[in-house]
Amino acid sequence: MSIVIVGGNERMEGKYLDICREYGCRAKVFTKEKGSLKKKLGCPDLVILFTGAVSHKMVISAAAEAKKNRIPVAWAHTSSASALHAVLAEHCG
Repeated sequence: MSIVIVGGNERMEGKYLDICREYGCRAKVFTKEKGSLKKKLGCPDLVILFTGAVSHKMVISAAAEAKKNRIPVAWAHTSSASALHAVLAEHCG
């Protein structure tokens, strides 16, 4: 399963990737908007939005792109490791 994580803490990027590997998922992490997110998003199986630690513009952009491509979106307010575990357990486990 491929996952795109939008938002979160820059220092946690490696931890997010490790957690996704535990669930057998490949992941891309975008903590900050560096250029157009539309082109980088691709076509994953799931988009996870950490809404508490990301700009409103980035959330709107990612959600619109996911909706356009019919990609499921999981919303999490906190960007903690336990929040990611909970989302992955629901969608991948």
